[in-house]
Amino acid sequence: MSKAFTKESDDLEDDLPPEQKLPASTRNYLTPAGWQRMKDELYHLVKRERPEVVQAVNLAASNGDRSENGDYIYGKRRLREIDRRIRFLTKRLEIAEVVDPEIREATDQVFFGATVTVSRGDGHEQRLAIVGVDEIDLPRGHISWISPIARVLIKAREGDMVVFHGPQGAEEIEILEVAYQRIE
Repeated sequence: MSKAFTKESDDLEDDLPPEQKLPASTRNYLTPAGWQRMKDELYHLVKRERPEVVQAVNLAASNGDRSENGDYIYGKRRLREIDRRIRFLTKRLEIAEVVDPEIREATDQVFFGATVTVSRGDGHEQRLAIVGVDEIDLPRGHISWISPIARVLIKAREGDMVVFHGPQGAEEIEILEVAYQRIE
């Protein structure tokens, strides 16, 4: 079948890893820094990268036979990728709800935007920031609010012990500190 008669999926969630898929009919919670990063990426794609690729495709198209023109074929493919990412970012920003942890009232209970210091079952301390699904950065300790460990922590308080059922089995986690501060 010719590619001309195939349709790319409009469901942008299909290609996402499971940890980035939003539960049905929920808001896309973001920290201010996460919202700004997505907004900056969208601006860069729309104002800089896409126009450059369009110009390169037009130049390649003017060179004649498009069926064997690598620059043209690559450029069209890259343009589809950029347009797909623009649609994704636009949809995610439309349903975004920015939650600023710095202006949250002081509490020792864990909610979205909290930076939580925990003592894991093996005794080592870990600092986790509960962020939006589009802000996940595991090496920095930024976990999604819908991740299994965040679901266990949410609504718990400083000093509580919670049980996390992970891949290695049940693990007791003690919440040492809950802070609401700027998350980069």
